[in-house]
Amino acid sequence: MKKLLWEILIPAFSNSFDEFSVEYHQEWDHYVQSLAEGLTIFKKSKGIWIGPDNVQFKEEMIPVRISCSKTQIESIANFTAAHYQQKAVMFYLISTEVYIVHYNKKLKSG
Repeated sequence: MKKLLWEILIPAFSNSFDEFSVEYHQEWDHYVQSLAEGLTIFKKSKGIWIGPDNVQFKEEMIPVRISCSKTQIESIANFTAAHYQQKAVMFYLISTEVYIVHYNKKLKSG
């Protein structure tokens, strides 16, 4: 299975403007880790966009990068929509090539 590098945006606040708890986010983290080898979570970012009904949304999002297949990111997006009760979830491809090199021995310096 070919691994790709994706980024998905996770909401920091609920639709009623309550901040999600760390534990709630960790439930999402565990789901993602069960599908992918790991994830990289970035600091919150501010987002503004226009929805399909021409209403402007402003919210804080958490960008998360995940190395997984297209099928896996689609499952993650579906889980994200249900878990965070979202009308839409944005994810996008960062790279079509992902390399993870595992080192078993200590590297000598100098």
